[in-house]
Amino acid sequence: MRVLGIAGSLRNASYNRGLLRAAQELAPEGMDVELFDIRDLPYYDGDVEAAGAPEPVQRLRDAIRSADAVLFATPEYNRGTSGVLKNAIDWASRPPRQSVLDGKPVGLMGATTGISGTANAQRQVREALLFPGAQTLPEEVLVARAGEKFDEGGDLTDPEVRADVRVLLERLESWISQVREALVEAA
Repeated sequence: MRVLGIAGSLRNASYNRGLLRAAQELAPEGMDVELFDIRDLPYYDGDVEAAGAPEPVQRLRDAIRSADAVLFATPEYNRGTSGVLKNAIDWASRPPRQSVLDGKPVGLMGATTGISGTANAQRQVREALLFPGAQTLPEEVLVARAGEKFDEGGDLTDPEVRADVRVLLERLESWISQVREALVEAA
């Protein structure tokens, strides 16, 4: 089972990249979490899209298409998700009615130094994933006061959060099966 991990933060030592690295370590047997870097994506532009998907966009779409699920790790900036993550979702949602996110199982988690644990950012990500048809796992991991739970290199050290990430991955594994069964029944 292949899960594509996408962090909404570009900084190498970001807490959200650290969450995804922890997910790689904590994944259940048979699940591989592969990280995808969105830093090379151009800003979404309909004129650019009309001329053909740029190579970084096509790589993103291909990676999502070939994954069994996507795991987004979002920071929270100004009570919302990051522009780079929203941009990646916008590119993946195109073209309309042909999105690689349609029917794709998705998990969400996020870390912030604030006290909301990215609840506002995750709500925005959930809303952005509705229209293209992603099947978002109801459970999530919200990490507040991240500075206390990660080391200086951005690696997750808090045992409780590590346990939460493991449980989320186990639930995502089950969610993938549930979504597949529902899609087969609907066909």
